[in-house]
Amino acid sequence: MKKVLLIMLSLMLVCSLAACAPTEDEQTPTDAQLDPITIVLDWVPNINHTGLYVAEANGYFAEQGLDVEIIQPGDNYALQLVAAGQAEFGVSYQEEVTFAREADIPVISIAAVIQHNTSCFAAPKANNISTIADFAGKTYGGWGGEVEEALINYLVESEGLDEPVEIINIGSADFFAATESNVDFSWIYYGVTGIEAELRGVELDTIYLKDIDQAFDYYTPVLVAEEAWLTENGDIATRFLAAVSKGYQFADDNPAEAADILLEAAPESGAELVKAGQEWMAGQYQADAPYWGYQDEAIWQDFADWLYERGLLAEQFDGAAAFTNEYLPQ
Repeated sequence: MKKVLLIMLSLMLVCSLAACAPTEDEQTPTDAQLDPITIVLDWVPNINHTGLYVAEANGYFAEQGLDVEIIQPGDNYALQLVAAGQAEFGVSYQEEVTFAREADIPVISIAAVIQHNTSCFAAPKANNISTIADFAGKTYGGWGGEVEEALINYLVESEGLDEPVEIINIGSADFFAATESNVDFSWIYYGVTGIEAELRGVELDTIYLKDIDQAFDYYTPVLVAEEAWLTENGDIATRFLAAVSKGYQFADDNPAEAADILLEAAPESGAELVKAGQEWMAGQYQADAPYWGYQDEAIWQDFADWLYERGLLAEQFDGAAAFTNEYLPQ
């Protein structure tokens, strides 16, 4: 009788352990089974990158069988490193991808990080620049980009301003220091500099690019890959974007928790700024798109057409070839 009881208890224990063990579908791959992947940021970690850090911290990459290293750019831009095969993915911008492809650099955008352009022209309220007409006779401080100068000149022409805008290159100079010195207005990302202004108690007048013309509601930033690598490694791209999409959806829905995750990875970003910026960004990653990362051909084509009309592209550009939604979860 004792032997029977022992056998029954042993069988019950085995069955119990089997029931508790994860199924093959539920198991998370071990570190040895994970595919190593590198993604290069475009700048220091900020709220544009939150979904990547959420995907890492919450185990979404591991769930997809990926060991992802998130690195900051060094002497070379993310797009250059991706094109050279030194990283699988990178953070870039629609205009950068456009110019790269015109130069026969085989990179392609695989996801829009933020659905609408959150950048704007900004000036302290005391400078009285609330409309494009107010640009007349003012000094603009920029970073010296071709697109930047072309856009300012286009707006001056379109508005028929009787006084030109003086454009000076301030590089990476602090917006607040510049506008207290020799600059009247500049071009900022509101989620970073605009939020910092709010925290400082500095009132700004802003003119969002997306409100000027549909052509300027372009994708910034985007995630990119090298075309040949992408063709050969579509499964990895699909798994990577499944995890990243989940990360940005989490950030859209849980800004406070997402901010804590970003700060854990990049405490130098400043807690107050990151938390306020993440609250402001909540809901904007996907916004009105059918799913996170979605890219519209018209957005790519409209901006490329404008660049061509302004002489910044030598030939007509095929916007449809510059991006793909193929690897995104829908």
